[in-house]
Amino acid sequence: AALLWGWLLLGCSWGSAPPGVSAAALLTATYALDDASGPGRQFDGIGAVSGGGATSRLLVNYQEPYRSQILDYLFKPSFGASLHMLKVEIGGDGQSTDGTEPSHMHYENDENYFRGYEWWLMKEAKKRNPKIKLIGLPWTFPAWIGKGENWPYDYPDVTAYYIVSWILGAKQYHDLDIDYIGIWNERAFSSKYIKLLRYTLDKHGLQQVRIIASDRLWEPISFVLLLDSELHGVVDVIGAHYPGTKTVPNALLTKKKLWSSEDYSTFNDEVGAGCWARILNQNYVNGNMTSTIAWNLVASYYEELPFGRCGLMTAQEPWSGHYKVEAPIWITAHTTQFTQPGWSYLQVDGHLEGGGSFVALTDGLGNLTIIIETMTHNHSQCIRPPLPHFSVTPQRATFYLKGSFYMVETLQVWHSRLGFESGNSTLFQQLHPVKVWKGSFSLDLSVDEVYTLTTLKTGQKCGCPEPPPPQPFPSNYKDDFNIRNPPFSEAPNFADQTGVFEYFINASDPGDHVFTLRQVVVQRPITWASDADQTISVIGNFQWVNMTVTCDIYIEKQRDGGVFVAGRVDNGGIYVRRTKGVFFWVFADGTYRVTGDLAGEEILMKGLSGVRDNAWHTLTLNIQGTSASGLLNGYPLWENVTISKPSNGWAAIGTRSFEFAQFDNFHIE
Repeated sequence: AALLWGWLLLGCSWGSAPPGVSAAALLTATYALDDASGPGRQFDGIGAVSGGGATSRLLVNYQEPYRSQILDYLFKPSFGASLHMLKVEIGGDGQSTDGTEPSHMHYENDENYFRGYEWWLMKEAKKRNPKIKLIGLPWTFPAWIGKGENWPYDYPDVTAYYIVSWILGAKQYHDLDIDYIGIWNERAFSSKYIKLLRYTLDKHGLQQVRIIASDRLWEPISFVLLLDSELHGVVDVIGAHYPGTKTVPNALLTKKKLWSSEDYSTFNDEVGAGCWARILNQNYVNGNMTSTIAWNLVASYYEELPFGRCGLMTAQEPWSGHYKVEAPIWITAHTTQFTQPGWSYLQVDGHLEGGGSFVALTDGLGNLTIIIETMTHNHSQCIRPPLPHFSVTPQRATFYLKGSFYMVETLQVWHSRLGFESGNSTLFQQLHPVKVWKGSFSLDLSVDEVYTLTTLKTGQKCGCPEPPPPQPFPSNYKDDFNIRNPPFSEAPNFADQTGVFEYFINASDPGDHVFTLRQVVVQRPITWASDADQTISVIGNFQWVNMTVTCDIYIEKQRDGGVFVAGRVDNGGIYVRRTKGVFFWVFADGTYRVTGDLAGEEILMKGLSGVRDNAWHTLTLNIQGTSASGLLNGYPLWENVTISKPSNGWAAIGTRSFEFAQFDNFHIE
């Protein structure tokens, strides 16, 4: 009995040897955790991005209680992902990956701090975790910022004013304090602009807002910071994207905080979870990065758009209420539930002898959290950059706790094993605590595992009710946009891909069309991607083949204005310019066209329609098999147009150019 008791205390074979490996043959190594020589870098938190772009688009349309459940999984402390930071896009009316997000200033004389859904999302995050850090970053800018040029730095005072207005609006209208602000996502930075941004922030009493640069690569920002002492004084964090867990010498020489300010971007299956587990540790172990931020927070956009399901969880069916808490949520919890921004990393090497890594963090008050990952190469590849080969083998790790941790007697244990062969994963399960005997304990580590060992007893895995089962988008769908005080500026389920479509109140209308949906971007924005030359918003089920789309339309632009309804639309996001489908256009000059593409180059039919601007008309597009026909105000206008491809796709509405136009009584069958 005494022998057995001693064996249990040592925790030696705690977690038996992996199958087929005798305990004697296991690779063994020892690691010391000591705070005697002072802490390592301060930990700044784990976060995720909403935006860049329109990644949370469908989330807002979920009914309760499902919407709140999703938000709890993301933000509620000691519950699910328990995120420390939320980074949002500062909408700029341009395409930023999976759609456009509206600007708070479409035009120079326009300010509205209630557009889009990022304000709402930040408030929901703060409601659950008042300590969550908030970050804002623009991808695109409205056209007036560049005064005709596709560039935001020619008038840096205008750009700084625009960004600071967003920060002030967050506080004034939503009581949100923005903690960090970025420059221009994955595009050039201007030293002059960054300095002017700092000056403008300070002038408005926003000294507490810190600046991140440049949300691209480690260089040239690190090199420029070393050369320009004034710039060095105003940049607080160097943020790099997809750094592959590595940094560069110049970045370390700046002595700045180093963040992976966008990372992951990987399909959220088990391999995505493996990617996330590996970089959460190794961004610090290999690259000294003290924060890692996932793109994206939640996959709440049509899955067939670019980078479908590259979120920490999936919520892309507001019409059914179905959502899925994917493995990356529980991988996140291994770190976030047992650390907080302001904790410090311990100064340890962090590489395991048999492959894999560990980090150790402390709050400086006696608490200790150790996170271990043993992800194998093929089970942890992120979407980018390419991952050099490495090997991981089963191993026994013995940890010696020294310094102020010598007195620790017990550690709580949380465990995940990503099951690639079996198909069964164990995610974030609490195991029996491990006893620390004379300052040490041992663990037998298999491959593709994550362990958290911690003095904290606050971890939780929610046993929540299952969400409703998945359902396809309704095959008969109507929206008359008749809503006096909409909770959001955009109609449910419409996903804008170029331009911005907003609820509109037509005060002058005699009654039939008081409440409409209006396209409001009238100049091409300062773009981040290749926005189309036409505006377009898609909706529905990408698998749809046969459909009838009906919509009332109102062209506002005289002479060369035009609008369309479309079906079998096959593309969006950053690929919106190459969108194909069946497009039924009418123009203010009284003509119509049927085209096989959004660009309007593949003309299938054309003729006279008698449509004019500033009047309401009803368009109906009917697609059955290889044939399409169109009605105007209920009467046949064209028929028997042969359609070869695409064979399926969304429905859509849009305009010929960046122009005002209105839509009403949308119906799809």
